[in-house]
Amino acid sequence: MDTMRDRFVTTTSQLLDEDPRLALVLAEISRDGFDTAARTHPDRVVNVGIREQLLIGAGAGMALTGMRPVMHTFACFLVERPFEQVKLDLGHQGVGGVLVSAGASYDWPAGGFTHMAPGDVALLDTLDGWTVHVPGHPDEAEALLRRAVVGDDRVYVRLSAQSNRAGHQVTGDGFTALRQGSTGVVIAVGPMLDPVLAATEGLDVTVLYATTVRPFDTAGVRRAAWAGAAADVVVVEPYLAGTSTGAVNDALSDLPHRVLGLGVPRAELRRYGRLEEHLSAHGLDPRGLRERITGFLSP
Repeated sequence: MDTMRDRFVTTTSQLLDEDPRLALVLAEISRDGFDTAARTHPDRVVNVGIREQLLIGAGAGMALTGMRPVMHTFACFLVERPFEQVKLDLGHQGVGGVLVSAGASYDWPAGGFTHMAPGDVALLDTLDGWTVHVPGHPDEAEALLRRAVVGDDRVYVRLSAQSNRAGHQVTGDGFTALRQGSTGVVIAVGPMLDPVLAATEGLDVTVLYATTVRPFDTAGVRRAAWAGAAADVVVVEPYLAGTSTGAVNDALSDLPHRVLGLGVPRAELRRYGRLEEHLSAHGLDPRGLRERITGFLSP
């Protein structure tokens, strides 16, 4: 199976052939994958080098002319390093674009903490008007990317090396209920679905699958909470723990409820190792998730 990043390269190359409004701005990362596209569309595929602030500024400039820019690099260099440009060049100027990341929270542990971005979605939450997609499979990444390039809004597509075994049909609208239960609701975000399904096997819980987390599916969470005997919600996210607990609290503000946010903790894990070791160390593997989910939902 190809990776989400592989699918991004092939899909965006096709879209550049199909849509003369689309442009791609790179900062060295994934450059080789777009060699053919760059030769075919030299005026619409731009590599600015290792200049991430310029990456966003150039994309925003293209958007001001009516183009639809796709800006791509590792998450840490796409959201965190050029955050001022994301805030001002795109948001303040009122123009749209599509940010497509690679690297996620700890996809390349050997790169160290400089190449990790567990706080990217929480950082974008400080800005208004962003749609955030977190696919859990290459098929979902393609579907959500195709949806993102059509409009004029601001969209972040967060790709990861971690992937679920199977993709689901995604539309970018709301969460999908994959299991029904009565003792609580577990929201699995993107690539956390397979670990959550394994962790909750045999438990009487509702499992909601989320690939579009902003805007947050308030109505879907309320329906799931009302259907159960208790409005207890666990959110399992592949980035900073607690990023969406505020959204759940807002959704259930008029109902008695409890919320547990599971994800990457704030404390830096200095044993870089492999991706799987980070999952285990953060308690995001099936065993760690089951222990914490059952501990929270037990009466």
